[in-house]
Amino acid sequence: MVKYRSAIAFILMLITVTCVSFGCTAAEKSVSYTTTQVEEIQTYAAEVSELRDRLPELATLVEKQNWTFVRNFIHGPLGELRTKMVYISRNLLPDDQIKARDRAKETFKSLVAIDAAAEKEDYKAAVRSLDKTIKGLDSFLELVPQG
Repeated sequence: MVKYRSAIAFILMLITVTCVSFGCTAAEKSVSYTTTQVEEIQTYAAEVSELRDRLPELATLVEKQNWTFVRNFIHGPLGELRTKMVYISRNLLPDDQIKARDRAKETFKSLVAIDAAAEKEDYKAAVRSLDKTIKGLDSFLELVPQG
């Protein structure tokens, strides 16, 4: 009788381990956003999108080669862009977080390059970096979950 109890206990343990392991992988695959998370992310994404919509103003300043105002615009209205993008990145799903961080870094690098070009009064470098900034923000915003 004792041998049967040990065998039954062992079989039950195998069944439990199997069920738990399959349950974990199914739970991992069904990871998604809650409604609250989507609302918070979209609030910040709307602010980032508003800043993205102001980039034509920066383009106009670059076109006019008004370097002082180019730098002021980057440090002024676009100054909060980094904070907002980092917040969004942290609240995305794990796979999207990595992509968002990379895209945000590239966007920040291009903004720094515009600032450096404005300091050197280098029109061509500023235009190239502005184009990268626009593309970077657009690709970043593609990762934002839709309601």
